[in-house]
Amino acid sequence: MNHWLTILTLVPFLGGIVIAGLGAERKNLVRGLALAASLVGLGGALCMWLHFDPKSGGLQFVEKFDWVPSLGIQYFLGVDGLGLLMVLLTAIVTPLAILASWRMDDRAHVYHALILWLQAGLFGTFTALNFFHWFLFWELGLIPAFFLIKLWGGPKRGPAATQFFIYTMVGSVALLLSFLAIRLATGSFDFIELAGMAKSGVLVTKLQAAFGWKNIGLIIFFGAFLGFAVKVPVIPFHTWLPAAYSEAPSPVTMLLTGVMSKMGVYGFLRILLPIFPEQIRAVLIPLLWLAVATIVLSACAAFAQKDIKRMIAYSSINHLGYCLLALFAATAVATGVNNSDLQKAAALDGVLLQMFNHGLTASALFLFVALLEKRSGGLRGLDDFGGLRKIIPVFTGLMGISIFSSLGLPGLNGFVGEFLIFKGVFPLAPWAAAVSTIGLLVTAIFLLTLIQRVFCGPLNERWAKMPDLTTAERFLVLPSIALMFVLGIWPQFILGAVDATVVKLVQQLNF
Repeated sequence: MNHWLTILTLVPFLGGIVIAGLGAERKNLVRGLALAASLVGLGGALCMWLHFDPKSGGLQFVEKFDWVPSLGIQYFLGVDGLGLLMVLLTAIVTPLAILASWRMDDRAHVYHALILWLQAGLFGTFTALNFFHWFLFWELGLIPAFFLIKLWGGPKRGPAATQFFIYTMVGSVALLLSFLAIRLATGSFDFIELAGMAKSGVLVTKLQAAFGWKNIGLIIFFGAFLGFAVKVPVIPFHTWLPAAYSEAPSPVTMLLTGVMSKMGVYGFLRILLPIFPEQIRAVLIPLLWLAVATIVLSACAAFAQKDIKRMIAYSSINHLGYCLLALFAATAVATGVNNSDLQKAAALDGVLLQMFNHGLTASALFLFVALLEKRSGGLRGLDDFGGLRKIIPVFTGLMGISIFSSLGLPGLNGFVGEFLIFKGVFPLAPWAAAVSTIGLLVTAIFLLTLIQRVFCGPLNERWAKMPDLTTAERFLVLPSIALMFVLGIWPQFILGAVDATVVKLVQQLNF
């Protein structure tokens, strides 16, 4: 048995403990150790990617042994294409966030320790396959994020952190109660075992026998759904996000939107779809409407914003709404649809691409906002700037690439995932796909408005001496920009690794 996944999770966790004990005065050592720990995680993730067998849709790098046998708790780790992709995304975004925080002097040892503990929680969430073990990491990601917002956020950081904590905690409690009920009925916390029970119909039978209620499966599903819907977030459970994203330090927002929001979509893919497909089908139309509302209303909310950071925050909700649309459509009973399994596979391939690509693009956009705030003394309103392309052309060009990636311009990474989602969803739920295209139109409008108001038009003379990107800043944004082009031209880099996993998931849904 190998222990790659355990080591991958322990490195940032132990690194955070060491850094927290160094003290506030050793700032350079703290920064160096935090960056080194995150780069070790990146190196481990890349090694796993190179040793991963893309033709196998099953779990790899598996670690499994009894932990608390009397409670059915096992230490069970493993990744398939989905888990490995999220591990790689976490490993890429974390060192970028640490580099973006390089001048953080206020309690730097605590700040960087919390960043590493957040990374450990994310690694654990994407690799654990027993609910008890998984839930520990799910909550571990919540605590550092709360303190990062509360202690280093903007003027309204207190209410934003509290709202973030309450929303996510309510979702976590609902999720915990649902799985305690499942454990009581089945005796298992094992995601893979529970998915097998769902496919054979045993899960529903055991739930009904344990609780004596025909619709108990649907109630338990809604509890689990709430836990993930808050994390994505799904409208109307989204109101914590704009405040949290806008008040958090921009490097922290990079982690929140780049990786942490993917925990919710990951939960839908890893847990809800395999374990509750029958319940999803029972309420499919309302769920599709929720996905459509998440896409369209969040795009409209982004269009109404004057604060660039809040605009991008709402844009993040919009982009993850497409993932929800494809997830729900993939469970539909596709009567009369040619090659329905192929359409479902295309939609779910699009979801995985969208998760990874949005993580790169959104984190890059928030990084550019941080660099803009640094140059403007904290200003980030649409009306605060104008004509910046004349004095900071490199900054304008590189942020423009990120914006067009978010818009879904062909040739950049954002296009392929959205294309596959709509390709798969149109035959499965044509009305939902058609209405959701309104979100594409509004997204183009508000992102082009951002470019026009900030970078085009007459120069605001207040910023006549604003410096362009330094050499260090150019190297900081280069990895994300390069990946936008690489994945836009060669999406098979990801699709080749995840397609077998997607095919297996589609087979799980067919019964």
